[in-house]
Amino acid sequence: MHRRLFALPAACLAAALVALCAPSGFTQPDKGGKGGFGKGGGFGGPPGGGERKILSEFDKNKDGWLNAEERKPARESAKRGGGFGGFGGPKGGFGRGESGKPGPKVTPGEVKNFPDAKLYDATVLRTIFLEFENSDWETELQDFHGTDVDVPATVTIDGKKYANVGVHFRGMSSYMGVGAGSKRSLNLSFDMADEKQRVYGAKTLNLLNSHEDPTMMSTVLYSHIAGQYIPTPKANFVKVVINGESWGVYGSVQQFDKTFVKENFNSAKGTRWKVRGSPGGRGGLEYFGEDVAAYKRVFEMKGGENEAAWKALINLCKVLNQTPADKLEEALKPILDIEGVLWFLALDNALINCDGYWIRSSDYSICLDDKGKFHIVPHDMNEAFRPAGGPGGGMMLRLPPPGVILPQPVQDTLQLTEEQRKNWPRCKRAWTSKSRNC
Repeated sequence: MHRRLFALPAACLAAALVALCAPSGFTQPDKGGKGGFGKGGGFGGPPGGGERKILSEFDKNKDGWLNAEERKPARESAKRGGGFGGFGGPKGGFGRGESGKPGPKVTPGEVKNFPDAKLYDATVLRTIFLEFENSDWETELQDFHGTDVDVPATVTIDGKKYANVGVHFRGMSSYMGVGAGSKRSLNLSFDMADEKQRVYGAKTLNLLNSHEDPTMMSTVLYSHIAGQYIPTPKANFVKVVINGESWGVYGSVQQFDKTFVKENFNSAKGTRWKVRGSPGGRGGLEYFGEDVAAYKRVFEMKGGENEAAWKALINLCKVLNQTPADKLEEALKPILDIEGVLWFLALDNALINCDGYWIRSSDYSICLDDKGKFHIVPHDMNEAFRPAGGPGGGMMLRLPPPGVILPQPVQDTLQLTEEQRKNWPRCKRAWTSKSRNC
């Protein structure tokens, strides 16, 4: 797909790239400096702590997961050691308002199956059945939250059963903000016990509770729009039934894994980073110097360590922050998908993502493809399409009139010339008519 909205001349493009590195009106300043794509975005300080590693200590048969007997002592250890499951009072959540009530009983024979539909087909509403061996499955998942232990369940999708699927509660605010008995986000690992087990080609399902999104539409709508311009995790809706009880509708979002990389960059080879969702994430591609330890506190490399990839990331940050503006575009071309980055930033702004890059420089992903070029990928999409804000209040953007694709602040950031501003209505008409020629 040709995604170019209109061709920016070199000077204008250079100005936009400067905006990636310079202090920006769309970011919040932190205590250590001003925000921006290349300079000190976020609040400073390391992100939230990683998961507590206890699996290997209790995996007596060394099969890589814990059965019922192995989980008993591991569960006691997890409760003593805390983890995120110990926060928020006796039930492990800060949930507000009325507690959740049991849903209706549902059996696999009562639902429609879609065996011929793709996993993220937006036109179908699958039902995912989870069957845990313990009746106190919710408390067990809570006890293991924040550790590397998954609880096994039998999962049934479209009439097919999948044994020993690893399940854990996922998320931070979406977990801590919801009390026991109410819907919390789930991660399903189909390859926990059988490394070859897949569901429609996927190893992992991310089932989101749409925390802080009463419409439940933000993630799916953001994915649908952004996916037309840049590589974006796919998303749709599913129903979830646990131990025979309906837990309602969840958003199902594609995992940022090797399968995603192969689909979007023609090869599964490459390196992935996750920039954790934390007000202190400071993941704005700031240059911290040459010590890789500083970057490891901010960027989480997925799929094993790669020293060369770390050096490449440090070099990207250095180029972004230390290259003169008039030479920045040429310096970035070999190492960064510039057009993709500009689309990423424009979408983050236009769709008003209040939990992403512009607001706190975290909750996004990075991919270094097998050709040595970096790509920026959306991650957390559940707090978009709302008045702009973010931690500490943020900057309020006046919403553009209906039909305006690039709000005035975005046009100002791109430093459009008067001629380009005059041509913008024509570009908009071309875009909305799908000719995409301007």
